[in-house]
Amino acid sequence: MEQLRKHLLSSRAYSLCNTTHGAQSIASEIEICAEIFIGQGGFACEPITHPPVAQPRREIGRVDLYLRSCTEAGNHIHLLLKEIGVFHNGASELPIARSANGIVFNRGNPAEVHESSQRTVVNQVRQGILADRLGFNYFFMAEHHFQPEGAEFSPNPLLAETAVASRTRQIRLGQAVNIIAWWHPVRIAEQAAMLDVISGGRLEFGIGRGYQPREAEVFGWPFGSTIQDQEYNRAYFDEAYQIIIKAWTEPSFLHQGQFFTIPPIYTRWNHRQTIAYFSQPDVGRRLEEVLKIGGPDPYGGSNPVLQSATTLKEISVFPQPLQKPYPQVWQPLTTSRSLQWAAQHGVHGYFIVEPNSRLKKNIEIYYEAGEKAGWLDRLNRGQPKPGWDAEKHRGVVTCRYIHLALPGKDKDRELKRYKEGMELQWDYYGPFGFGAVLAEADEAPLPLDAKVDPNLLLKREVALFGTPADVAEAIMRTKNQCGYDDLMFHAWFEKGGFSGAEVEDQMQYFAEEVTPLLSRACGGKVQNPEVGIDFASALDSPATKGGPSQKA
Repeated sequence: MEQLRKHLLSSRAYSLCNTTHGAQSIASEIEICAEIFIGQGGFACEPITHPPVAQPRREIGRVDLYLRSCTEAGNHIHLLLKEIGVFHNGASELPIARSANGIVFNRGNPAEVHESSQRTVVNQVRQGILADRLGFNYFFMAEHHFQPEGAEFSPNPLLAETAVASRTRQIRLGQAVNIIAWWHPVRIAEQAAMLDVISGGRLEFGIGRGYQPREAEVFGWPFGSTIQDQEYNRAYFDEAYQIIIKAWTEPSFLHQGQFFTIPPIYTRWNHRQTIAYFSQPDVGRRLEEVLKIGGPDPYGGSNPVLQSATTLKEISVFPQPLQKPYPQVWQPLTTSRSLQWAAQHGVHGYFIVEPNSRLKKNIEIYYEAGEKAGWLDRLNRGQPKPGWDAEKHRGVVTCRYIHLALPGKDKDRELKRYKEGMELQWDYYGPFGFGAVLAEADEAPLPLDAKVDPNLLLKREVALFGTPADVAEAIMRTKNQCGYDDLMFHAWFEKGGFSGAEVEDQMQYFAEEVTPLLSRACGGKVQNPEVGIDFASALDSPATKGGPSQKA
């Protein structure tokens, strides 16, 4: 008991709470938490009732402390941890408009929508930097294009997050997702690797297939990755993924697949510098592995590089990521087929709008597939704890809409605006069939053409609203009902009709009021290490010779 008490008193959770509430009251709380840990067996799946105490103390609060028992094995005490991130989808800040038949969209002429999108780009960078300063562990962005309606906008998350990376040192930067079916795989491999290098190894690389024909047919058509044929799209996605991993892990490679031959077999490259370089010993590849040396061909082209039958056999991609063997890969998941593919490839799952019962079922499918595949993983970290394993950095994340009732704000008016903002987004998502995933696990999917009522989002707790205690309780219910061991949770603050300043107020209030509650309920919070280059002061020091520091 005394060992546990000392551990709790020195924990990050205690340090975080101590800054706000004072050492004496927190010490009393830690005493009670220690008694709870020792007294409970296995998972505490019901709200814990605290025994009355004689001395005055600050009440722990309304948050249900779903705590796992601590076990003592020598000097080792196991506590659950939490990691918290922010998801940003780029909803318009323009006022809400409603058509005669009840369809919601943003109000504004084309010029106003363009100006709003420019502000959104700036706000995304601002909020990524703010998330770092507020102690969030992750900042994830989506990729979406061509959005006059106002539901979402984020044309290049890698570029925006590179700007964030240059002004931060701790927060990990992810995408939900990069639509790799719209990119040449070598091009996106380069850009993602640049973000990993500039950030000091903080990339969390998200991949997806896309689903909106307005985007997919514009960007994907040149690569043959049409969304009109799902099997064709899946085949392209799988091959693009293979090429990205090769580009990141092999010093020089050849890829011959259904969609790509890299490099093309007809690529002439009679370059004397390349020949000289690969003629050296100890450069990783032999000359004959990289080039097929041919005879002269004076009619082959306009310069000596082309005036030969010498062709490329392999190609090297630079830079490669700082994290080895490559950064963690993520994928948003909804179908059983995608769940199994991700688990079989060691790809982490990203869940956004499923109710808890459906989320629990999907997590079970993911973990069953992972076990059957032998827990394949880029770092061979073995079987993760259920839901999320903070120590191994493995598992799945759940994301929820969040809107807190800020002090001094009219709660009813804020709830009305919140519902309208979500209605704007779901009047866009709904026609693509996403309303189907709002059904509970034992319910039939909602009709594909159903208009999603924001009250349903609140009822199913995929959208959370209320006081910090209300929101923390709902998050802990998700953790408990879905079987998470450690907690991995992302908050979706931005929504249609809210300004960047309002979104930042929500982020700050969450960090100040909800995060401490979750830290106490989970036994501690993971603190990201500082890595990478401080670009703000980099010019005041000599250029680094060893490259940026990182921790995979």
